[in-house]
Amino acid sequence: MTDAALPANSAPSAPPQSAGKPAAAPEVDWGKLFLGFGAMVIGQFMAILDIQIVAASLPQIQAGVGASADQVSWIQTAYLIPEVVMIPLSGYLSRLWGTQRVYLMSCTGFIVMSVLTGLSSSIDMMIITRALQGFIGGAMIPTVFAVAFTAFPPERRVTASVIMGLIVTLAPTVGPTLGGHLTEWLSWRWLFFINVPTGLVVLFGVARWGQFDKGDPSLAKGFDWFGLAVMAVFLMSMQFVLEEGSKDGWFEDSGILALAVVAAVTGVVFVWRSLSYRNPIVELRAFANRNFSIGVAMTAVSGASLFGGTFLLPQFLGRVRHYSASEVGTTMVVSGLSMFATGPIAGRLVRQMDPRVPMFIGFMLAGFGMYMAHGVTKDWGFWEFAGVQACRGVGVMIAMIATQQVTMSTLPPHMVKNASGLVNLARNTGGAIGLALLATTITNQTALYYMGLSDELSQGDARIAGMMQGLATRMAQLGVSDPGGAARKAIGGMLQQQATVLAFGDSFTLLAYGCFIAAVISLLAKPARNAPPPPSDAH
Repeated sequence: MTDAALPANSAPSAPPQSAGKPAAAPEVDWGKLFLGFGAMVIGQFMAILDIQIVAASLPQIQAGVGASADQVSWIQTAYLIPEVVMIPLSGYLSRLWGTQRVYLMSCTGFIVMSVLTGLSSSIDMMIITRALQGFIGGAMIPTVFAVAFTAFPPERRVTASVIMGLIVTLAPTVGPTLGGHLTEWLSWRWLFFINVPTGLVVLFGVARWGQFDKGDPSLAKGFDWFGLAVMAVFLMSMQFVLEEGSKDGWFEDSGILALAVVAAVTGVVFVWRSLSYRNPIVELRAFANRNFSIGVAMTAVSGASLFGGTFLLPQFLGRVRHYSASEVGTTMVVSGLSMFATGPIAGRLVRQMDPRVPMFIGFMLAGFGMYMAHGVTKDWGFWEFAGVQACRGVGVMIAMIATQQVTMSTLPPHMVKNASGLVNLARNTGGAIGLALLATTITNQTALYYMGLSDELSQGDARIAGMMQGLATRMAQLGVSDPGGAARKAIGGMLQQQATVLAFGDSFTLLAYGCFIAAVISLLAKPARNAPPPPSDAH
């Protein structure tokens, strides 16, 4: 397939470099490149942040639109499910219309839907506008990734990867904290209105300096509508199962089971269609490249580690320590700071050595950081989690930047735009799978531990019997009408808390083992090239 959307800052072809003197590189307008790319990165940060910024303020939103507890979870789900369809589709649209036009349309739609979401007066209106916001804005994330690997010269791509890595990791970390403060200072509606001034700056920057390539209108001929429909059903069904499965008991729920079957069937049809159709929506042939396949798998693991760690810690602090949103944000800041400080160091490591080495080191550090929390107790707070977060944050940042380099370095240029969508889809899907596994582990292990501890209680453990007697005496002294029942209730609460803590320890360990396995698999990649592929591959 011929791709007319070649980067404006790179020549369409270049003669082979001689051993003695490299060929002259095309002139790059660095000011225009960084301003345009910088504006796109801000938009990418805004789109990723919008997933997490709502998390800390769901109770306020629930009250504001009169939603039930079951309905309010759809504020997040409605955003994520349509987004997974746009992420891989954006590669095709960028080749068809050009990156700038796709990005401007995506950002404009995102701003409009943000305003409508903020003005929502009912949960139904909010779900519809959030779904459109996620679908339209989904293109802002992968297009930035594609620009980093097409518009930047090879020697500068690691720097672009560092910038993207900081955005991808910092947005989920600061999102809940920022959302909590915005809601406290202004109102929950400003979680969405805040996108307007930021989005206008992004629109101006991209419109002024974001002309990186040109589209190929001939790709509109023979557009694969059937492939698009199958892909949409497959991805939306899969995302729904991952998002809602743990809440509904997985396959014990007939709706979840039916959607899992739909996802499996349409997934097979989608792969067949993509490999057989002459002009597919998504170019799956990139998976024939071993580095790309391994890189996508590692991207999924890094997504699980990033979102999984960001999920576990606030959950523990809220459920066990009963921290407020601001206290959780203060505790989580260590993770964000460690990632931010590691970015430049990680970029230098990836430039100076085989990227497989820092990728291995990064996953090992992330795994070690998670494993440090396997013995977590109910008394852990800021200082106990500081080392866990620092080690995990450093590891995730190194692994993510190295993985980006390994994934894209051996692909021919005409595959980069499609591949960027697949990489971002892998990160989101990996994160969704990780969250689903962790949520299920916490639920199941808490129940198992509670049963085990209750059995010990029923078997007449002398220590528990003594504690029960002491509590009953104390309740009697306080004038409680049923001191024995109050004592049993208090003991039950203690057992539930201890079971929950043990379950979180298992979840931290599960995440650690996933990172350790990824570290070993990362060594199977081929040495990454820092130079672009031969020009003949681009045509």
